[in-house]
Amino acid sequence: MKTVQLSHGGGGQEMNHLIKSLFFKYFENDILLRAEDAAVLELNGPVAFTSDSFTVSPLFFAGGNIGKLAIAGTVNDLAMVGAKPEYLSCSFIIEEGFAFDALETIVKSMKAELEKSGAKIVCGDTKVVPRGAADGLFINTTGVGSVMHPNISVNQLQAGDAILVSRDIGCHGSCILMARDELRLESELESDCATLWPVVEQLIASGVQLHAMRDATRGGLSAVLNEWCEASQVQIDIEEQRIPVADAVQGLCELYGFEPYDLANEGTMILAVPAKDAEAALAVLKGFSPNACQIGEVSVANSTDMQTADTKPTTSTNKVIIHNPWGGRHYLELPQGELLPRIC
Repeated sequence: MKTVQLSHGGGGQEMNHLIKSLFFKYFENDILLRAEDAAVLELNGPVAFTSDSFTVSPLFFAGGNIGKLAIAGTVNDLAMVGAKPEYLSCSFIIEEGFAFDALETIVKSMKAELEKSGAKIVCGDTKVVPRGAADGLFINTTGVGSVMHPNISVNQLQAGDAILVSRDIGCHGSCILMARDELRLESELESDCATLWPVVEQLIASGVQLHAMRDATRGGLSAVLNEWCEASQVQIDIEEQRIPVADAVQGLCELYGFEPYDLANEGTMILAVPAKDAEAALAVLKGFSPNACQIGEVSVANSTDMQTADTKPTTSTNKVIIHNPWGGRHYLELPQGELLPRIC
């Protein structure tokens, strides 16, 4: 079998062979192999539940592929509310003619990424659509996990909280942009695509009080901080020179007029913790990335007369204010438009 055919989605022998020879082979576990219409799970206490669909283009990029992204993305959504990832569903929408070798490579990478959190794929679905009806491959993953640290929420930020970032920002968005056919830029930069549960698990074990966590995917750092300001009704002050940005990302932004704060990440998280816990949290984060750092803090919401990018005076509350090394400051606004289509 060199390519996926429409018959592989037809419910007959070909589909049965695809499921057993590929998906069961790499995702094997007792629940999945029962081949029931629904998986019966065992969970205790509060449960987190999330779902996401992945349509990245190109399907393969430096540092990962759509399969690794599909596992890490859903596992990370669970981890950001303090939940241990336990069970995932996985659905494939495959375009007729898709290379079987490429599909197997993707599935292998999913298996490897699952091992980092211990989660299992326990149910799923496969659809094959005619040529032109999909861009190669789409994947949906849904995840369930037990909440190990309750009350982590966008509504929990408090005045004095430290704002931390787990590593340098913007790598995934930059990597996808560089890989697009019309650009094909040469760089050693890799996507930050990674499972974040191991670091979250260590943060929980360390006793750090976690007020909020968010993986900075679409919209990047800018989107996360603005959402937090609105949800918790606070102001966040950020020091521009503290934000870790790789040289390759900075160079790309200067070349195309982008802001690194707006670029997508797939293995970078933003945290809000009490100031007293900032040092302990950073000690854990630096065990995974030396670029982890505190970039700012939360203050009470207040009215501030400032100049916006278009120089019009305005009075506002609950904003992200970014301070530069020369004493200037401006609002860090939500990203506008669509800089990088198909980044996840």
